[in-house]
Amino acid sequence: MTERVLRNRDFTLYWAGVVASQIGTRGTVAANLYHVYQLTGSIAYTGLVGAAQAVALLVLSPLGGALADRLDRRRLLQAAQGVALVVAAALAWLTLTGQVLAWQVVASVVLTTAAATFDQPARQALIPALVPRAQIGQAVALLNPSRELAVLVGPLLAGVLITFAGPGLMYAVDAVTYGLLVVVLGVLRIAPLTPGGERRSVLGSIAEGARYIRHRPLIYKLMALDLSATVFGAYRVLLPALALDVLHVGSAGYGVLSAAPSAGALLATYSIFRTVQRSNRQGEVLLAATALYGVSALLLAHAPLYLTAVVAAGLVGACDAMATTIRHAAVQIDTPDELRGRVTAFYQMSSRGGPAIGDVAVGAFAGLVGPVAALTLGAIGPILVAAAFWTRETVVRSYTGVVADE
Repeated sequence: MTERVLRNRDFTLYWAGVVASQIGTRGTVAANLYHVYQLTGSIAYTGLVGAAQAVALLVLSPLGGALADRLDRRRLLQAAQGVALVVAAALAWLTLTGQVLAWQVVASVVLTTAAATFDQPARQALIPALVPRAQIGQAVALLNPSRELAVLVGPLLAGVLITFAGPGLMYAVDAVTYGLLVVVLGVLRIAPLTPGGERRSVLGSIAEGARYIRHRPLIYKLMALDLSATVFGAYRVLLPALALDVLHVGSAGYGVLSAAPSAGALLATYSIFRTVQRSNRQGEVLLAATALYGVSALLLAHAPLYLTAVVAAGLVGACDAMATTIRHAAVQIDTPDELRGRVTAFYQMSSRGGPAIGDVAVGAFAGLVGPVAALTLGAIGPILVAAAFWTRETVVRSYTGVVADE
């Protein structure tokens, strides 16, 4: 199944470059959380990492989507990666020279996420230029688990580098991986990706994308499901406290625990790909995966042993990957190319903004009641949301994997 997608030379190069870049990015996210917690000892302050992401995502995502539908998407991607490279290099220098402060780490998250708000819509919207339309679902199904490979390797790498040299070396590696993707984008053999059609103002373009979503119940209900589940079920902000203060396993143990969700996602890759390729009950699978995500987070909160916590985190990742892949594929298939950047940008406000907002809320709550109680109460959210969608016939529950015109 994957062989057909990987026969596309440019998609394969792009896929490899994205994975390499994501390894650096995800390692840096883990290092950011650990670094801020190490500098401040405060879970609430650590939650500001999520707040920084949320602010940049919610404010800039619509603009990033509009530009992705107006400019050459490849060049926009290269520019965004270049900005992130400079930020990562500056943070590496401050950290390695011993001058870094917690607020500077948070500021770097704002700048990197700001670049990503222009990067992500173009990155997703570029896929149809690399594969035939019939393979879009397979390409998304391959990219999402491959991203989890990066989320697996990145935190593991961060744990090792932090143990031996501190967070600064992880930030330096991140800068190198940004550079690699810039090079890969430069050698892709695709035509300039400036969409044609009627030229509107930027605000008019954003409004057009919003109107399209408003008339596509599947998309806006998937956004609601994603947002509500990830805000309540945010768990990554609690991993430093769970590793250091509850399980007492240190930075190396934190790296393994941070990587466990991605390991679970990778182990579930075959099932995910098979579901996207063959199942005609994808809506029901999506809701079941969302509920099981909450159940797995409950197990993580109350794991009596470190090994149990690692297994629970793996289950969280497997369920999240299944739900994420189905949602992303549905949105890409249901959106025409000329609107794909804007729709993807609005969608990322829930898919990426939800966890960021969740980091703030759950981090602040954990500062009051502790990480175990905060994750326990938060994990109930995805279970209740999935149950609400399941109890009545909706376009989400009845989604078969093929989007019909409405």
